[in-house]
Amino acid sequence: MGDGPCELPARVLARRLRRRQLTAVEALEAHLERIEERNPVLNAVVSLDAGRARKRAEAADAALRRDEVWGPLHGVPMTLKDAHDVAGLRTTVGTAALDRIAEEDGTVAARLRAAGAIVIGHTNVAAWLADPLQTANPVFGRTCNPWDPERTPGGSSGGAAAALAAGLTPLEVASDLAGSIRLPAHFCGVYGLKTTEHRVPFTGFFRQPDGVPRSVRILSCLGPMARDLGDLEFALRIIAGPDGQDGDVPPVPLGPRRRRRLQDLRLAVAPALPGDKVAKSVRQQVERVAAQASDAGARVDERLPDVDWEDLYKLFGDLVATITGLFSPGAHLRDEQQKLSWYFAALERRDRLIAAWQKYFENLDGLLLAPAMTSAFPHCEPGTPIKVDGKPVSYWEIGRVQTICNLTGLPGLAVPAGRDDDGLPIGLQIVGPLWSEMRLLEIARELERAGILPGFQAPPGF
Repeated sequence: MGDGPCELPARVLARRLRRRQLTAVEALEAHLERIEERNPVLNAVVSLDAGRARKRAEAADAALRRDEVWGPLHGVPMTLKDAHDVAGLRTTVGTAALDRIAEEDGTVAARLRAAGAIVIGHTNVAAWLADPLQTANPVFGRTCNPWDPERTPGGSSGGAAAALAAGLTPLEVASDLAGSIRLPAHFCGVYGLKTTEHRVPFTGFFRQPDGVPRSVRILSCLGPMARDLGDLEFALRIIAGPDGQDGDVPPVPLGPRRRRRLQDLRLAVAPALPGDKVAKSVRQQVERVAAQASDAGARVDERLPDVDWEDLYKLFGDLVATITGLFSPGAHLRDEQQKLSWYFAALERRDRLIAAWQKYFENLDGLLLAPAMTSAFPHCEPGTPIKVDGKPVSYWEIGRVQTICNLTGLPGLAVPAGRDDDGLPIGLQIVGPLWSEMRLLEIARELERAGILPGFQAPPGF
């Protein structure tokens, strides 16, 4: 990465601001200029609030002159996915039905602003956050991939991933119900952390219409996205933990960073899952990382837990349909899916799968997986079959490897791993047991220290 304000990791930018090597106004104006220059092609940043951001930046500089530091993100400009409530900022979730001005901060926005961050706007999303592969909606239109504007940046957090890759923002917090953090990170060549379910409060995220109860209580999570592993940890420590409002979030500590040398790591690898077709270029990167980790001393085995994969995917699909059916337009539920007894039985099946995966990880530090069946594909009508090595695959199956973590609540980390034959980014997904985010970050650090993973690389021209 470069040395300008728009290239620096968020925590490095924050350090320079605190040392007065740069002012918050200068950092903000650099990002606003970058957005003005590059966003017309990408359509990644929406609902930009430059006026209030400038006032906040001026206040941040004035505070530093008084030797006051608001927090670890003092003066750092950033964006948030367009489903987070940010007081005074337009929030749409990609649909006119939820288009409004937020009256108060959600928990994530409040914690980031208390840490000193300047939220300058939202990033674009798929309508209703319902498409994990593309980002388009009737309010703001379509977002493009900075590596190739003719291709998708992924969804539903495609705006966040594209903005990060193009240097429009140094930090993001997105959501992941079916890979919506990890798949855009893979498509755009950035980092994304799907946290353990219930690690981060949902208060003030995707507020339901009046009279509609919150149905997304399982499968989904909030987590950071960045251009740097350190920034993922930096942000996670700010946003994680109970807030006294979201009763599903337990007080589980993140714990300290504990270095594990490659020689001490026990890893599993699965270049493809049973029944899945993975593009040769994606599979080769997963196999390369596993082989080089083994050569460097890690113990690497090719194995998966003994579960019924078709039942796993069916259960995930049924639960998603049931959960989102309360607010998704046009949702069609089977009669049994509307019965509480069915839902409890489904949760019991889920519990058994969670237990199977936890047992699988008893003697493993992490599992290396492909992040999707292919790299970023050209924009298309949702539902159109996608070609994988020349053969059509169902649109909704392209990223289903991501849904393992959503069904079981496991954390999953997407990191840049290389490029395909078209020069497009390919990521690697690292999965671990419940509450193991710090371990996953350390595995990725070790792979980067060894030169096995390349780190972030900016798109050509960006």
